[in-house]
Amino acid sequence: QVQLVESGGGLVQPGGSLRLSCAASGSIFGSLRMAWYRQDAGKERDLLASITQGGSTYYADAMKGRFTISRDNDKNTVYLQMNSLQPEDTAVYYCNATPPVLGYWGQGTQVTVSS
Repeated sequence: QVQLVESGGGLVQPGGSLRLSCAASGSIFGSLRMAWYRQDAGKERDLLASITQGGSTYYADAMKGRFTISRDNDKNTVYLQMNSLQPEDTAVYYCNATPPVLGYWGQGTQVTVSS
């Protein structure tokens, strides 16, 4: 079983940056392709970026050039560096495997972009 705990969210002004972290328990983290998702109120949960066990990355078109996903397998942690944040980036951000595993969803971390 894997437990995921997201952190690093908060309130940031437009144009600002945040770095999210996702700490995983469980010995299989290193074998998982991990991803970041986000969900705004009343909307579906969207895939933002993913990273393979070896570090190969994928980004949704809207995230390219602004978001960077990375991972540290020794620390069982995956990160999301977010730059040039805009109000439309406001959402709850989650990490999970990809494809996502229902039982892995954590509480997420709220990101609010507002002046």
